Amino acid sequence: MPQKNKLLLFCGPSGSGKTTIVHHLLSTNPKLSFSVSATTRARRANETDGIDYHFISVDEFKKKIANDEFVEWEEVYNGGYYGTLKSEIKKIWDANHIPVFDVDVEGGLKIKSIYGEQLLAVFVKPPSLEHLRLRLKARNSETPESYQARITKAELELTYAPRFDIVIVNDTLEQAQAEARKLVENFTSAKK
Repeated sequence: MPQKNKLLLFCGPSGSGKTTIVHHLLSTNPKLSFSVSATTRARRANETDGIDYHFISVDEFKKKIANDEFVEWEEVYNGGYYGTLKSEIKKIWDANHIPVFDVDVEGGLKIKSIYGEQLLAVFVKPPSLEHLRLRLKARNSETPESYQARITKAELELTYAPRFDIVIVNDTLEQAQAEARKLVENFTSAKK
């Protein structure tokens, strides 16, 4: 089958719409499966272990690092680890599906460096930083400090866009979703 051992990666700053696009792709393409990341952070009330994240302890995460069980991992904040388990990718491939990653830019570039041409790396960006500011404000879920931290991080992450295979500018969500569907279809049906 042409899609054997292919992977899809979506990155972009918080508020770019990447997660909305990924959810759209997963709901419209039965060949795709979401790659669930592992984390040491506490599970939120609305989250399910194994669906939103694999929630594990810091000690267990460190054991998995020592055993080389991660494709990529990062300590995002002191004691707050996130990573992609090799077993998660294998499980998706064994089901004859294509893993879809929605990870931060640093993790995404690590995954891209490992899988090369097996992977389509897509960067989703807002039409402008001002649009991003408005989207984050509209969420109404940020403190002034966390809002500023997200904007500062977004400014840095936007400089990474040229390092990805494709950049989708999410000006109109429906158009960005259509562009993503077409990219995914072309990539997954290619004989490579």
